[in-house]
Amino acid sequence: MASVPSGTPCWADLATPGLDRARRFYPELFGWTGRVDPEPEAGGYTIFQLDGRAVAGVGPPAVPDQVPIWSTYVATDDADLVTGRVERAGGQVIVPPFEVFDRGRMAVFSDPAGAAFSVWQPMTFAGAEVFDVPGAMSWTELVTPDPDGARVFYELVFGWQPEEEPMGQAAYTGWRLGDRMVAGMMPPLGEEFPADSPAYWTLYFSVADADATAARAAELGGTILVPPRDIPAGRITALRDPDGALFSLIALTP
Repeated sequence: MASVPSGTPCWADLATPGLDRARRFYPELFGWTGRVDPEPEAGGYTIFQLDGRAVAGVGPPAVPDQVPIWSTYVATDDADLVTGRVERAGGQVIVPPFEVFDRGRMAVFSDPAGAAFSVWQPMTFAGAEVFDVPGAMSWTELVTPDPDGARVFYELVFGWQPEEEPMGQAAYTGWRLGDRMVAGMMPPLGEEFPADSPAYWTLYFSVADADATAARAAELGGTILVPPRDIPAGRITALRDPDGALFSLIALTP
């Protein structure tokens, strides 16, 4: 059971101590509804849905002092195989593969520059059921001070082929898997993200109007980190939710 090919981002979830706040903030921002996992061991993990289709999740932090963070999951047919590749490529295994009830198997890794990412091997749950429409996942992007090392690492782990993309003055890399561009990469830019910032993955949600949605996020207690601006793919902005989790919006160019 799979919604996207192996090697393609398939899911994202938020780990946050502000679980109740997140359950209010994101549905008000994106029009989502929430379905709480009934398993007591799930700790209130909630699947956000858009028109009845799964788009993202939210749950409590794995450890008490974990900062609120959105995590990107890449689909895989074999989480154990990916674990071996990560180790051989110089990454770290943060959480070895384990089963999440009957839903699937997951693992958490970090690349050599410290950017955390996860993999998802689906069983009864494939991941997100809709992409690239307002309120759904649209893009995942690595922000890293070591683009050269990342190009080597992710090609070894997922078979991604790096391609340089025009993006104004920024050096932007798109990662291609087969005939599809699946993710992107860029160096840290702006005062909010100095060059010595740790590497991280950021998640973009599609919206119809980046300016209006950013303003609404601020009204709901979020923070606009990078005001809306135009890029070739559309209009983007970077935000933090009320508990500090970073995420981005993109209003795609038709």
